[in-house]
Amino acid sequence: MADIVDKVTRSRMMSGIGGKNTKPEILIRKGLHALGFRYRLYSLKLPGKPDIVLPKYRAIILINGCFWHAHNCHLFKWPSTRKEFWEAKILSNKKRDQENLKQYSDSGWKTLVIWECALKGKTKLPIKAVFDGIVHWIVYERANCNIQGKFK
Repeated sequence: MADIVDKVTRSRMMSGIGGKNTKPEILIRKGLHALGFRYRLYSLKLPGKPDIVLPKYRAIILINGCFWHAHNCHLFKWPSTRKEFWEAKILSNKKRDQENLKQYSDSGWKTLVIWECALKGKTKLPIKAVFDGIVHWIVYERANCNIQGKFK
């Protein structure tokens, strides 16, 4: 399928997509703060500058966009143009994610990955269920976990 906008417009649109302070991140941060959790953002001391760091719990929360991290859900679809470019970019994101997760684990940090599909789209979870899962994980779990949208 051909792109519906010209290259200049597409470039401007793509450059406007930020990696920080996304809507899903802000939603999770506001909820955690309302529940009494205090955290650090984008810690430069940790590889990959994780989205949310809870030092008291040695916990890291990553909020991943399904497209940019090639999540196996309805929100991810391989682009039909510039296939080689997008495959290299997205697969390098996945590889970097795995390397960072290993470094966190090796350093004694537990990690929670919250996928975009858990917060929006046809598979989104009730927000209360998401925060119940997050709080339980922060306080009680020692394992690395994922929160993703429900599969139909």
